[in-house]
Amino acid sequence: MSESFALRLDRVLSRAEELRAKLAEGLDGAAYVAASRELAEIEAVADQVAALRRAERELADARAMARDESADPELRKMAEEEAEALAARVAALDHAVRIALLPRDEADRRNAILEVRAGTGGDEAALFAADLFAMYRRYAESRGWRFEVLDVSENDLGGYREAVAEITGTDVFARLKYESGVHRVQRVPVTESQGRIHTSTATVAVLPEAEEVDVQVNDADLRIDVFRASGAGGQHVNKTESAVRITHLPTGIVVACQDEKSQHKNRARAMKILRAKLYEREREAKASARSDLRRSQVGTGDRSERIRTYNVPQGRVTDHRIGLTLHKIDRILAGELDELIDALTAEDQAALMAEGA
Repeated sequence: MSESFALRLDRVLSRAEELRAKLAEGLDGAAYVAASRELAEIEAVADQVAALRRAERELADARAMARDESADPELRKMAEEEAEALAARVAALDHAVRIALLPRDEADRRNAILEVRAGTGGDEAALFAADLFAMYRRYAESRGWRFEVLDVSENDLGGYREAVAEITGTDVFARLKYESGVHRVQRVPVTESQGRIHTSTATVAVLPEAEEVDVQVNDADLRIDVFRASGAGGQHVNKTESAVRITHLPTGIVVACQDEKSQHKNRARAMKILRAKLYEREREAKASARSDLRRSQVGTGDRSERIRTYNVPQGRVTDHRIGLTLHKIDRILAGELDELIDALTAEDQAALMAEGA
């Protein structure tokens, strides 16, 4: 452990002790709220640091006993075994503390807006987009998250030209943020009579959900059009102009919602998507300004970046950012994404730790 890292741990412990003392003395109003909030943010890390320090002391004692030539040989042997176990515990606690001290993306705790769009490949790309959308729905269900469809545009085969959902729950954006990018599928399409394998793509975007306080939208900057909602093949599913398209004039961002029969509900949903897009635009601008300091090694989140290939004939899924291949495509498309997401998270954490070393 470097001296600078040890000093950082000391600061965490001393600050936690200071805050506990202040709260015990009794604070009033805003001071109490501020101290309680800060302690809640660092207490778990402080507890981990304290556990690490205890384990380090116990390890030092065990090693000293193991080296004591005047001690009973059996006791020395027991001390050696204890030291080995404690060394593993110290390493695990040190790793956990380093991860806990990594800077967190302030959006990690937010809910997310998921967008899946068909890319190259025509009807087959739309079918693949529908498969991906279903995959994320199943993953959300497995995590106990709420998955609400905001808008879907279907083709005649039941594929999705575009689908948008709001996902709410604990750490949604933290888990899904690495999914943004181009997903590629290699398989024999249902429309292929010769049995040839085709390659199609779909684009996924995961945006942290924004509140009105996060993004100020001026009504004068919006052009709002209403039109009739349509179903697959362009057939009208109702005769009223309930669908809403909103254009944000300063940025040119366009969002549309037609899934609800109520124009008011479609407008509210479209505004929710627009705020998420504007919030992400601000985040990207800040990230670009910091790009010289850090560029994520697991991908930039750029929607044009090809991140993953689903090869159906070979039953494998490959994430190109970290070179991970899993031979369980059926289970992944059924929503078992944790192994992929855990690996991507670990890679990103390792990159952050390397930068801070």
